[in-house]
Order: sequence, then structure tokens, then C-alpha cells
Amino acid sequence: MNLLHGVGDFFSLDIGTNSMRIVQLSGSGQHGWTLQKYAYVPITPQLTQDSSDLGKKRLGEAILGAVNQAGIKTKNIALGLPATKTFTSIVETETLPEKELKKSFKYEIDKYVPMAMSDAKADYVILGVSPNDPAKTEVLVSSVAKDYAESTMEMIEKTGLNIVAMEPEPLALARALTTPGAIDATMVVDFGEESTDLVIMYKDKPRLVRSIPGGVDVLIRAIANGLNVRPDQARQFLLKFGLDQNQVEGQVFKILNTHLDNYAAELAKSVRFFQTKYINGKVGGIVLSSYASVIPLFPEYIETKTGVPTMRGNPWQFVRTSSSQQRALANVSSEFAVAIGLSERSND
Repeated sequence: MNLLHGVGDFFSLDIGTNSMRIVQLSGSGQHGWTLQKYAYVPITPQLTQDSSDLGKKRLGEAILGAVNQAGIKTKNIALGLPATKTFTSIVETETLPEKELKKSFKYEIDKYVPMAMSDAKADYVILGVSPNDPAKTEVLVSSVAKDYAESTMEMIEKTGLNIVAMEPEPLALARALTTPGAIDATMVVDFGEESTDLVIMYKDKPRLVRSIPGGVDVLIRAIANGLNVRPDQARQFLLKFGLDQNQVEGQVFKILNTHLDNYAAELAKSVRFFQTKYINGKVGGIVLSSYASVIPLFPEYIETKTGVPTMRGNPWQFVRTSSSQQRALANVSSEFAVAIGLSERSND
């Protein structure tokens, strides 16, 4: 099992809070990708949170059902790992010839993993010479608790499928939502159900990866309490009116503004941290994913708060799809960023 590296023939699996997404692409990043197979299957939070043997069996059956629905034949999976289950950081080490660096870093990696190595699965990718200091090389280190990784692998392998790679979701997001060769850095922000993940890409490499507690669930509860409505009604208010001050006498905006101000402050803090570390780097844009890309006026709000041009992300920007696929995916296309990013992995 590789935590970060290439995997050969495979399909991607992204298990979210409310749905499961599967994608299989053909082609390459150089010549363009084509969507071959996909599936979108609604699920309940209870299904993914049930750690009992019966719960794992049911989740495995749901995964296998989605694979069959998609018509996928290969058994190999690249799986997205929630940022809340992983620890990812970019560290600096002495610049050495690549073979020497790989050899020495194997013995250093435990310094960068926040748990005993006996309790973790860890991997690393050499990003290259630091943009700041040619005497230093940047290395991306990612780890996940061994118990969680092995439990997940066991659950999936009981279905007859085979996990050949695991990758933190923010890295997959960045791959799908950023443009290679950009001069300025790009911050990708994924506003999910229970957490907000962000990654800053600079010179085609991740330079900062963070997960901020709290997601759209916080906003839904705030609206439900503030307007005295049911959570499902609060979700409808959020997705229909968003941050439009002209709707519902501005009540939804006032409620959201109090909570989103803290999120915006965290994004601005991340921009400052990056630009302090990378003296010649500039965050030229923010790309929004998941709920952040569909809540009305959310991009305008973030741009105003951070001073950085902000836009909705398009995870399909490098993927060719047929007209029938576009119609079938129209209402859920924004939810596929992680699955697409996983499928756009190379075998380098």
C-alpha cells in the first residue's frame, strides 16, 4: 500500500459524509483526461460512522454496489483520506543528491510524524529545492494512524477490491482545481460538512496544507437556531439565499457573517503565513470547492474579506465528458473534486 505514490491501473473512491463518488479516467495530464466510468451514491453519516463489524460490512457492500453501478472492472482503488484523519506538512532538509536524500530521509521521517512510528503509516514526496533557500530541499510528509488505515483496508479488501494508494483529500483537491504552470500561488479551499480544508499550491507544488475545524454543519445549526427552523430548512436557506443581504430581510446574512468572519480570518492568516515564508511568492487567487462553490455570493464574501481574487472551482476543467454525462452530473458536479483529483494521479 502506497500512501502517496503512483499506482498503475485504478479507479478513485471518495467517501464523503452524505455521498460516495467513484471516477475512472483514461488519458493523461499531458494529453488530457476523458471520463470513462463514474458513480454518485447518496449515503447517510451513520453508515460511515458505524465502526462495528456490521457497520463496516454495510459500508463495504455500498462501495461494491457503487463500483458495479459504474461498470468498473479493475479491482484497484486510489482512496481519499479525510484531512481530519491525516497529518500533512511540508518540511525542509539539507539539499543532497536525490539518492542520498531518499536514503537519509527514511531515517528522519519519524521526526515529522506526530505519533510513534509503530502506530502510524507514513510516506513522503520530495518536492524539490526550496524556492527560498537552494541549500534546503522541501519534502511533503503525510501520515495516518495505522489502526485507521488497516481497518479501512480490511473493510474494502473484504469486498474483493484492492487499495493500492491512499492520499490526503486536500492534495487531490489541489490537483483537480489548480492550473499547472501558474506564476502566482493558488489557495484551494474546500468547505465541507464538518471541516474546512485548504492547500496552497506554488510552482506546481503544495506549500501549505491545513484543516480548520467546522464546516457547513456549523452554518446550518446557526441558521436553524437563529430562524427557529428545522435543519433541512436551514440547509435550503443556506443553499438558496446564501450571503444575499436582500433575501429574508438580510437575516441569513447576519447569522452567517458572524460565523464566516472567523473562517475568513483563518484564510487571511494562511495567506500571510505563506507570503512571509516565501518572500517572492504571492497568493494570486483563491479557488473554492464543495459548498463554498455553490453557496450564493460566497466567493464575493471571501474576496472582500481576504483581498484576494476568489472564484468557484471547476474540478472537470481538464476532463472531457459527453453531453449525456454532463446532464447526469449537472446537480452534483461540484462534489467530484477529490475523486477527480485522485484519478488524475500520475505513476511518477
